[in-house]
Amino acid sequence: MHIIDWIIMLGSILSIVAYGVWKTRSVKSVKSFLLGDRDLHWWTIGLSIMATQASAITFLSTPGQAFDDGMRFAQFYFGMPIAMVILCVFVLPVYYRLNVYTAYEYLEGRFDLRARSLTAVFFLIQRGLAAGITIYAPSIILSTILGWPLVWTNVSMGALVILYTMAGGTKAVSVTQTQQMLIILVGMFLAAGVVIWKLPQDLGVTDALTVAGKMGKLNVVDFTFDLENRYTFWSGILGGTFLFLSYFGTDQSQVQRYLSGKSLTESRLGLLFNGMIKVPMQFLVLLTGILVFVFYQFSPQPLHFNSGNVQMMSKSTYQEEYQKLEAEFSTVFEAKKEAATALVLASKEDNQVVVDAMQAEMKELAKEEKEIRGEAKKLIKKADITADTKDEDYVFISFVMGHMPVGVVGLLLAMIFAAAMSSVASELNALATTTVIDLYKRSFVKTRSDNHYFRASRLFTLFWGIMALFFAMVAAQFENLIEAVNIIGSLFYGTILGVFLVAFFMKFVKGRAVFLAALLTEAIVITVFVLDYLEIFPIAYLWLNLIGCALVAAFSTLFQLIFKKV
Repeated sequence: MHIIDWIIMLGSILSIVAYGVWKTRSVKSVKSFLLGDRDLHWWTIGLSIMATQASAITFLSTPGQAFDDGMRFAQFYFGMPIAMVILCVFVLPVYYRLNVYTAYEYLEGRFDLRARSLTAVFFLIQRGLAAGITIYAPSIILSTILGWPLVWTNVSMGALVILYTMAGGTKAVSVTQTQQMLIILVGMFLAAGVVIWKLPQDLGVTDALTVAGKMGKLNVVDFTFDLENRYTFWSGILGGTFLFLSYFGTDQSQVQRYLSGKSLTESRLGLLFNGMIKVPMQFLVLLTGILVFVFYQFSPQPLHFNSGNVQMMSKSTYQEEYQKLEAEFSTVFEAKKEAATALVLASKEDNQVVVDAMQAEMKELAKEEKEIRGEAKKLIKKADITADTKDEDYVFISFVMGHMPVGVVGLLLAMIFAAAMSSVASELNALATTTVIDLYKRSFVKTRSDNHYFRASRLFTLFWGIMALFFAMVAAQFENLIEAVNIIGSLFYGTILGVFLVAFFMKFVKGRAVFLAALLTEAIVITVFVLDYLEIFPIAYLWLNLIGCALVAAFSTLFQLIFKKV
């Protein structure tokens, strides 16, 4: 990497950390640390919400997902605008009227302490796990670039975020996220622009999309109703809506962002802004992955995208076998390049017969490529049984490091780190807030000074930072990072949302009924997930959100009727 890229990347990262620490040097109370000064305008709230959700995983894993699986992941976000409207109408007014620190405080007034504590614990488990994956994602980059062991890159990344989050709490998170989101947006548009610029001179954007479409990569909307299919219109609209209702309405990492708003109106506008911008932003990120895919139809792509594994193979006893696979892969690429060129020319001439023939040939060659890549992964495993052979998350960063101009590389890396820092900081701050307000202060240490809880908030920030680093060490076990975060959320979000749904709309249900319903539902949701993992009862993870919410409502009603009769 060029020295200019290092200067841009490190300068951006360190200046954000320094700015966050300096700007929040006056934070001295637990209220200021956990809620800020409640003076944020709608645009700051909207950018902060987007920055919290748009982690480094978004820019590492999502392009790789599109490269491998096409645009269908976009359907995951179809339910977001619906969820934003529902939250603005029904949920935000309640939080503002009660003047709460956390979403879970409301549950004690509506039900009892057990319901509040259980829901808070569910949040702490799933968000603590997700924070680990959020740290792990950018650590992949440092590990690849610097050749450092992953454990050291995890610690380096986590330590920077812990530093300024401990220093200023939620205010530090908010004041840095505007700068982070600006870097993210500039980097994202720049990445898409450079990919287009890097396409062959005689290949326009329309031609590129034609190639992508013929290869089945522009599968944006799928109306088939299939519970096994993870991404369809119905799983996005139904399962996705329930996931986003729970994420934005009950997940403290998001609730804390808009509770810092200047007024209810500002918070509503911030949420609606996020709902309108997020879907197009995800389309752009996925489209960037599609354009990278098209680029590699005309330019040689690596046999394996994880450069660390490739370097290891160059020194192993399997080096010659790996080189033979590279030669086979190169031969297939040349044939596919010719077919792609012929397909574009025939498309321009409106020669459908040739288009169909070249499309069929490219798909056959793509199958051959996939088989050779599979053989390469088996060979890597033979050389090192501990090696992680899943390389989809390395696709975009491999393109950035191999094909982006000097200066742009540094900015894009800064974009990915800014995304990681904003998301992790929000998560650690939310974890500390929930731990202090919903558990520590409420149930264990009830009558200490404000300064005591202020110091406890900082210590719990450090604690959750350390826990997130521990979870980051095992994040490599997941097949795809963006899916891993959403799967972990889906295991708990449905149950949590169900509790809140009962609280808001089923006034006859009391605390004991909803507490038992939540426990039973969570057991069922985890069982269903395990059955899916074992391929005994296949079901896409997005449906777990709808299942969890519906079961809590049903069981709560049933238990309440039983308790009334007893």
